[in-house]
Amino acid sequence: MYTVELTKLVDKMKLVNLTPEIDISQILINQPEVNRPALQLAGFFDYFNYDRVQIIGNVEYAYMEKMEKDHGIGIMRKLMSHKIPCIIFCRNLPVNDGLLELAKEYGVPIFQSEKSTSDFMGEVIRWLKVELAPRISIHGVLVDVYGEGILITGESGIGKSETALELIKRGHRLVSDDVVEIKKVSDETLIGSAPDITRHFIELRGIGIVDVKALFGVESVKNTQSIDLVIRLEEWDKNREYDRMGLEDKYTEFLGNKVACHDLPIRPGRNLAIICESAAVNFRQKKMGYNAAQELYNRVTNNLMKKN
Repeated sequence: MYTVELTKLVDKMKLVNLTPEIDISQILINQPEVNRPALQLAGFFDYFNYDRVQIIGNVEYAYMEKMEKDHGIGIMRKLMSHKIPCIIFCRNLPVNDGLLELAKEYGVPIFQSEKSTSDFMGEVIRWLKVELAPRISIHGVLVDVYGEGILITGESGIGKSETALELIKRGHRLVSDDVVEIKKVSDETLIGSAPDITRHFIELRGIGIVDVKALFGVESVKNTQSIDLVIRLEEWDKNREYDRMGLEDKYTEFLGNKVACHDLPIRPGRNLAIICESAAVNFRQKKMGYNAAQELYNRVTNNLMKKN
């Protein structure tokens, strides 16, 4: 199970800490969803999602204000006894001293946000889903070509980094070289990034480490990119029959998500950068509803039918 530090959430969402006495450095969040404890404030704790971030909006706050003091303290005591990660009051709603003292007693930090409840929940859920997404690391190079994320894979030394460097010189952007961290943020979307230690660097055999950002400028790099197409580089095998039409789409799988894939045989004289550019444009055309291979097949079929 992946976790994210509460301190990162506080910094990302610019939350105001109302309980600075509580040490939040060891508090971890492991759920991408949040909870508005309306039913819990009414006393119903069955199926309570206690491991989620608890958010108080106008409705919960208005209900709390109408509760008798002793009853309200009892409900909040029961809420905090479940070891919830934190409570966040939206719209800068004020928090009374009694609740702050109770929070210190149970070690549950309380924060404020100036954002509206719906907007804040949407931002938190989106951010947590990315941070807590299932992930793997693979050997490859990820580049942004015409807005399409191209993951180049293949055996070590086959030319992945050299292809990426040529693409960068042609105006495209590097995301990661050598190691690509892949996160599954939804059933349809994979996001790739570089490990912090190797970000913006490329290794070229015979030359060494190249700082792409320093050499080509900030427009030549990118921190994250969706993975839309995989190009697998492999040595040319004269005994193998390669696909020359592309009528049938091929796919590979990462974390349960299918990604379109091309096997590209390597042979002296082939310009891999131009081929990758063409693959990216062709992939975009397919997404827009135009398939060149299918169009050629239809023309040939129609021509044969006319002759018959």
